[in-house]
Amino acid sequence: MKSVKILFLTLLFPLISFAPIHKFYVSVSQIEYVSEKQSVQIVMRIFIEDLESLLRKRYDSEITLNESEEENKINEYISQYLSSKVLVEINNELEKFSFLGKEYEDDIVFCYLEIEDVSKIKDFIITNNLFFEVFDEQQNIIKTNINSQKESFVLTSQKNKAEVHF
Repeated sequence: MKSVKILFLTLLFPLISFAPIHKFYVSVSQIEYVSEKQSVQIVMRIFIEDLESLLRKRYDSEITLNESEEENKINEYISQYLSSKVLVEINNELEKFSFLGKEYEDDIVFCYLEIEDVSKIKDFIITNNLFFEVFDEQQNIIKTNINSQKESFVLTSQKNKAEVHF
């Protein structure tokens, strides 16, 4: 019996060791309209490794995402990238969001964005092109809670826009 187990493991090990490792390429954005504050609040969850790799290619080959002396530079790079890849339209007007900051938790970076002075939402459209230029398999999940209506979307490079109408 022991020799059967050894033979089984001997045959199984090469198959496992050369099996391709599948990595998920995904970001998750939680969008909430807080009517009392007239504010759209966005929390984006992004894998640190993916964001760091992209920022190194685009802005600074030496950058490392961690809490360091370069925090202002890191925030500027993240803000620039998000602003170039995420577009928000509210009531048929393109809105600019503010990058409020970020937090690291395990292998995820939480990015906090806000759009102020939003008195009412009839139409909400978000275009999210994060990482599509880098990863073919990238998916950007959007979860909205606007006017007490919850919606979820999975965006890909072929369908990069989510729309909610009231």
